[in-house]
Amino acid sequence: MIDIEKIRAETPGINFSTHLLACGSSLMPQSVVDVILEHTQLEALMGGYEAEEKKIDELNKVYDTVAEHIGAKSHEIALMENSTVAWSHAFYALPLKSGSRILTSEAEYAANYVAFLQRAKRDNLKIDIVPSDQNGTLDINVLEDMIDESVGLIAISWIPTNGGLVNPAEKVGQVAKKYNIPYLLDACQAAGQMSINVKKIECDFLSATGRKFLRGPRGTGFLYIKEKWLDTIEPVMIDHFGAPWVEKNVYELREDARRFETWENSYALRAGLGEAINYAEKIGIDLIHERVQLLAGENRKLLSEIKKVQIRDIGMEQCGIISFSIEEKHNPKNIVNQMSDAGFAIGLVDPESTLIDSEKRNLPTLLRMAPHYYNTVDEIEKAVKQLSLLL
Repeated sequence: MIDIEKIRAETPGINFSTHLLACGSSLMPQSVVDVILEHTQLEALMGGYEAEEKKIDELNKVYDTVAEHIGAKSHEIALMENSTVAWSHAFYALPLKSGSRILTSEAEYAANYVAFLQRAKRDNLKIDIVPSDQNGTLDINVLEDMIDESVGLIAISWIPTNGGLVNPAEKVGQVAKKYNIPYLLDACQAAGQMSINVKKIECDFLSATGRKFLRGPRGTGFLYIKEKWLDTIEPVMIDHFGAPWVEKNVYELREDARRFETWENSYALRAGLGEAINYAEKIGIDLIHERVQLLAGENRKLLSEIKKVQIRDIGMEQCGIISFSIEEKHNPKNIVNQMSDAGFAIGLVDPESTLIDSEKRNLPTLLRMAPHYYNTVDEIEKAVKQLSLLL
């Protein structure tokens, strides 16, 4: 069982507002803040290089921490400044030949889809959307029916930014493995609210951020690259860290996933990411998932009781993100601001964030609430009551 009072006492943001937006950037534990400040102070006192050298063992342990968290090996991990950079490094490095097809989901995130469009234009690729089933989940049977020799990549978001949906990442992995197709999984919203095991998922690449449900600092993320790819895949951009210059006309790629990194990084933030994952692991990811599901379920129930609110979540399995629309006479941005003034942090998502899904379901700008395990039912009740007063 999670000791909620202890968790809340260790979360300074609890005293500032009721934060119900873990899908955006959640509240950091005090221990994460302390680790970041400690390293930053050390840099101020002795210099950045010197601080890195002094803390090198702890900094290197972050790779082990990330790897253990997702069931990977340390040399399969690259630390990045965010999930989009991590995802892009993998996507742009994949050698997709002219005419190759990319299979993706209806609820794919804008940052990923515009990258599909760019490579489709530049490299003569084709983007095919896998239809959803009647519940709004990516249809595994249709996915398999779409497979042929021209498919060069399967790339999906495990949990889209809106819709409350959890796509069947493991079943997608089974299809990808069966047909020997590279599989790139965006786990940006999954990391921190549910267990991740890359061996079970069978993905070749996985990207994630630290700032959402993992409760880490902004400016952190990571990329997983399955070991077999380390023999062949080359980043589209390198420097002398990822590829040491060994002779006048020769460079050699690092043997591990860190070939995708560059020399300069924020080591204070990396230390914070490591502490955030350690903090979550001490609580237990399964316990976190259980509580997030409980709170999100209560959140959906209370919102559904407001006549002027329409829940827009889909899928058989749903996550900790609740998406909903309000009457057209209300401006969602104004509602977010008014809720903030009243001490409640919620968010919004524009249709352009998941354009294909938004057009199919005729979605307006949606409001989002995403409670985390440090929240309480009482906080959710008060937030929903405040929202109802504004509507």
